[in-house]
Amino acid sequence: MNAWRAVAGRPLGAICLAWLGLVVLACAGADLIAPHHPQEQDLSSVYSGPTWAHWLGTDQLGRDILSRVLHGGRVSLLVVGQALAAYLVLGCAAGVLAGYRRGLLDRVVLRLGDLALSMPAVVILLVVLAIFPHDESAAMITLGALSAAGLARVVRASTVAVREEPFVAAARVAGLSTFRILGRHVLPSVIGPVISLVALVAGSALLVEASLGFLGLGVQPPEPSWGGLIAEASQAIYRQPWLLVPSGGVVALTAVACAVLGDVLRDATDDRTSREPLSWRRMRTQVTRRPGEPPDEAAVLSVRGLSVRLADGTALVDDVAFDVHPGTALGLVGESGCGKTMTVSAVLRLLPPGAVVEAAEVRFAGQDLLSLDERGMSRVRGGGIGYIAQDPVASLDPLFTVGDQLTEAVRHHNRGATRAEVRRRVVDLLEAVHLPDPPGVMAEYPHQLSGGMAQRVAIARALAGEPRVLIADEPTTALDVTVQAEILDLLRELRDRTGMALILVTHDWGVVADTCDTAVVMYAGQVVEQTSVQRVFEAPRHPYTEALLAADPNAAVPGTRLPVLPGSVPAPGHWPDGCRFAPRCAFATAECAGPVAMTAEPMRGSYRCVHPRHGTTTGARR
Repeated sequence: MNAWRAVAGRPLGAICLAWLGLVVLACAGADLIAPHHPQEQDLSSVYSGPTWAHWLGTDQLGRDILSRVLHGGRVSLLVVGQALAAYLVLGCAAGVLAGYRRGLLDRVVLRLGDLALSMPAVVILLVVLAIFPHDESAAMITLGALSAAGLARVVRASTVAVREEPFVAAARVAGLSTFRILGRHVLPSVIGPVISLVALVAGSALLVEASLGFLGLGVQPPEPSWGGLIAEASQAIYRQPWLLVPSGGVVALTAVACAVLGDVLRDATDDRTSREPLSWRRMRTQVTRRPGEPPDEAAVLSVRGLSVRLADGTALVDDVAFDVHPGTALGLVGESGCGKTMTVSAVLRLLPPGAVVEAAEVRFAGQDLLSLDERGMSRVRGGGIGYIAQDPVASLDPLFTVGDQLTEAVRHHNRGATRAEVRRRVVDLLEAVHLPDPPGVMAEYPHQLSGGMAQRVAIARALAGEPRVLIADEPTTALDVTVQAEILDLLRELRDRTGMALILVTHDWGVVADTCDTAVVMYAGQVVEQTSVQRVFEAPRHPYTEALLAADPNAAVPGTRLPVLPGSVPAPGHWPDGCRFAPRCAFATAECAGPVAMTAEPMRGSYRCVHPRHGTTTGARR
C-alpha cells in the first residue's frame, strides 16, 4: 500500500492510475453506461463523426463506436488479465522456489527459462491459434507462460538475496514451514520488482492482443474487440479517418499508461526511494527558531544552531554555528565521522532519506534558507552555493563526456544562451581551472581523466553558476602531493579573483594551513573549537584540537614517536553525556560529565571545554 500511495503522490503515476482505473471501470460496466447495444445499427448515420447521438461517431453499419469500444475493451482486458495471471503465477512460483531451494531445482528452472526465452513468441502464438482457432484465451495464456521466464529470473535473484537475511533464518529456527516462510517473509520482500514488471508486461500483452485482433486471428466479427475495431477503422481510413482515433487511441493510451506506471512503480518500490521521500516542507515544520546569537549580517553564509536528526531522534549533527565572509576560506576539520559532510549537506538540503533539520538560522546572502521551498532552494544550489563532491570521478556520469556534463550545467544557469555562447562558456571554465586543450578534454569520458583532471572538471562544473560560496568536500583526497598543491593553488586563485567564499571539508591540517582563514574543529557532531587558523596552530584551546595537531605526520620530529590519539569517534546514538571527547581525553575530570557549552573569548574565537589548553602546540605551522 505504501508503494501505491507513493505512486499516487507523483503526477505521472496519478494520471496513469486514473486513466487505467477509468478504462477498467468503464469497460466492466459497459452494459450499464454504454449508450447503445454494440450490435445496434443506425443506417441513417453511417460513418458519422462525433455527434450528440453518437459521441465517438459510428462505423460502416451505423453502430455506435463508444459502445463498441466499451464492450470490446471488456473482451480485450479479460484476455490480458489471463495472460498476466499466467505470468504472475508461473514466474513468481518458479522464481521463489528456485531462489529459496537452490540446488537441482534452481538449475532446472534456469534451463527451462533459457529455453522459453529463446523461443520465438510470435511463432508459438501462431501455432497455438492454429490448434485452437480464434481462441484468444489460449494464445494469451501461452504468451504469459513464455514471458514468465523473465519474471522468474528477477524473482529468483531477489529471493537469493532475501533468503540470507536474519529474519528468514529466524523463521526457519521458529519451525515455520517452507511455504509459510515463502508466503509471509520472502514474497513480500520481492514484490517490488514484480509489480513494476507486471505493469510493463500488461502494456505489451495489450498490444499483442490488439495485433491478433487486427490480423483477424482473435475474436471474430461482429463481436467487438479493440484489435478488431482497429482493423475495421483501417479499412475505412480514406472514407472516415476519424474511426482510427477512438479505437487506436484507447489502445495506445492504455499501453503507454501501463509502461509509465511500471517505471513509476519501479522507482517507488526501489529500496532507495520506497521510504518516505525527503520533503523540505515536512522538514520545515520541524525547524525550531531557538533564541540565541543573531546571524552575522556581513557574512555571505551564516549558520546558527544547525542540527540534523534521523526520524528516530538520533542526532547526526548538534548545534553547529559558523560564519563565512566573502573572499575568505573556512576549514571544517575533524576525524571521519565527526559530522563535517553532514553539516554542509544540511545547508544544501542534500540529506539522506529520513533525516530532518532543526536550526535557529541558515542565512545566505541575506536570504533565509529555512523559509525557501524546494524550487527556491534549487536556485541557490549551484547558482549561489557550489559544491565539489568528495570523489570527483564518481560525481561525473560515466555515460556522458565532460563537454556534455559541463554544457548541461551551463545551460541550467544560463537559460536562453545560444549553443555558441554555451560552448564558449564551457571552454572558459576549463581554461579557468587550467586544463590544457579544452576541446580535447570536452570530448573525453570520466574514466579517461586522471584524478587531478577529474577534480578540475568537478571544480569547473561547480563554477558554472558563478557561486558566491564554494563548498569543497575533501578536495585533495587520493591525489598525489604535486596535484594537491596545484588544486589548492587553483582554489586560492579562484577565491582571490572572484571574491567567492570557500568552505573546505578536510582532515588535512596542511590544507587548512595553506588555504583557510578560519578553522572550525568538529567532534562527534559538535563544534569544539572555532578560531582563526593562525591561532589554532599557535595556541589551540580544546584538547581534541591539540591532539589532532600533535598527531599530524607533517609536524613530526624525525626519530621521535608520533603521538597517537587513542580510541575512535563514537557513532551517532552512542555519544556520551557531557563532553563527548572525555573518554579519549587525558585531562578529563568529573566536571566533564555535565553539559559543556561553548565559551567565547573576545578576539580569540570560542571552544567547548572546561579544561582549556593554554600552551603552544608543537603541531604544524603555517
